Amino acid sequence: MNSLDWTVLIGYFGVMIAIGVWSHKRVDDVSDFFTAGGRMPWWLSGISHHMSGYSAVMFTGYAGISYQYGLTSMVTWSLPIAIGIGIGAKLFAPRLNRLRSRLHVASPLEYLKDRYNIQTQQALAWSGLLLKIVDVGAKWAAIATLLAVFTGITITQGILITGVITAVYCTVGGLWADALTELGQFIIQLIAGVAMLVATMGKLGGFSAIWTVWDKLPSGHTDPTAGPYTVTFLLAYLFIKAFEYNGGMWNQAQRYMATDSARSATRSATLSSLLWLVWPVVLFFPMWCAPLLVHAQKPDASDSYALMTESLLPHGLLGLVVVGFFSHTMAMCSSDANAISAVFTRDIAPAVSRAAREWSSRTGLLAARVSTLGFLALSMALATQINSPTFKDIISVVIKWVAGLMGPIAIPFMLGLLRSFRKSGPTAALVSWAAGLLAFYFTNYHLDGSVNTGVALEWQVSLPLAISLVLYVLIGFVKPEDTPERDAIIAKVNADGDGPDGAGAAVPAQAGARDGARDRKVTGREGADG
Repeated sequence: MNSLDWTVLIGYFGVMIAIGVWSHKRVDDVSDFFTAGGRMPWWLSGISHHMSGYSAVMFTGYAGISYQYGLTSMVTWSLPIAIGIGIGAKLFAPRLNRLRSRLHVASPLEYLKDRYNIQTQQALAWSGLLLKIVDVGAKWAAIATLLAVFTGITITQGILITGVITAVYCTVGGLWADALTELGQFIIQLIAGVAMLVATMGKLGGFSAIWTVWDKLPSGHTDPTAGPYTVTFLLAYLFIKAFEYNGGMWNQAQRYMATDSARSATRSATLSSLLWLVWPVVLFFPMWCAPLLVHAQKPDASDSYALMTESLLPHGLLGLVVVGFFSHTMAMCSSDANAISAVFTRDIAPAVSRAAREWSSRTGLLAARVSTLGFLALSMALATQINSPTFKDIISVVIKWVAGLMGPIAIPFMLGLLRSFRKSGPTAALVSWAAGLLAFYFTNYHLDGSVNTGVALEWQVSLPLAISLVLYVLIGFVKPEDTPERDAIIAKVNADGDGPDGAGAAVPAQAGARDGARDRKVTGREGADG
């Protein structure tokens, strides 16, 4: 990188901070900070939802998979996500929106204490928080790895730079800042991705490379599944991503909650699904062609895309592509930070502290910002350890840890929204959660803590979710725990329409009851918006 590239990069950081500062005036309370007050346009929510699902792992870990195995990188990653979000557009998106508009919650998990009990809410909240620290730590490590290739700075320095800038804008502006910066990041990535595609085609003979390059690629590069990414892995990943990207990891749920209506949430999910179907093709094509253009230095080929970028793009455009790397990572990490802050301040803190239950609107907003900073700091600290023997490498954290552990956390949260699972209560939720976590441990580790290398990747990521799902459903039949109060909550979330009550939905006495004046303010505003 030369001075022109650095100018582009520094200019990008300045714009992101400026958006965060501008968004600050739109944030008056925790509802604004966590769900944009239910006033986010569906198209902005859809773009934000799409962008918050990417990170620099796309350009490191998945670039390595593309380099080694070719087409399977898209078939077993972005395609399942597109399909999963498409399914969730009708199944989950409108119901998640009604959590805000009808139950008046600011955190995705707030409804769990009434749907199940406080113990279930706390189990999911704490385990999800710890998993997200690991997940976001992997994202920081990925972008720092790329920055090291381009600039020569250390991994730790790269983590610090990106983390501090992200902390400024997402702490000041909340979800509004996240969404608006993600819109800017989407435009930047659009320009950068097309530039890289054009440069790659130019090096390989022009536009015709789109259909002539395939015979030149290594053997097996056009196979839809290859290596450890088998058909079984594909089916498991489709199931996992249908939960994760429809709200199972909370930050995507916030995008649906932030729209003004259930219909808008459905449109938001549809837009995100279409983007996941089309845009990754543009990003992946240069990665598939990488073996013809560069020789990867790392064993996992995670440096292949960075090396290709350096060799193909002129200065200025090189800086723009580096900005594209940052844009995806900062989009995902800031959205995760906001979601975790919501869960901590709205779900965890009130359960462990009487003072937290009595926070004023001003104090609650301050707590939201402080907890956002705390989460980012912890994830940055962990990022320096991602390549340690415990975590192995970046891609194993993202694929194995997140995919394997997400299911047990997401099953009670997501399925608890649906009428079909109304008989599954606290026992089903807690047993399925605990059994899924144990399944993850024993498929990945021995009793002494050493890594279990005898289990295939597809079983490591699919068994925890499968076991959680079976137990959640089975226990619901064997030990039904539906009550009038729980049924009323489910009816409230499932009733058609966008009014505050929907068609024929009863309001349970405790659903929507808030603690303190700050929540009465939120209820009044959101009831009007609903």
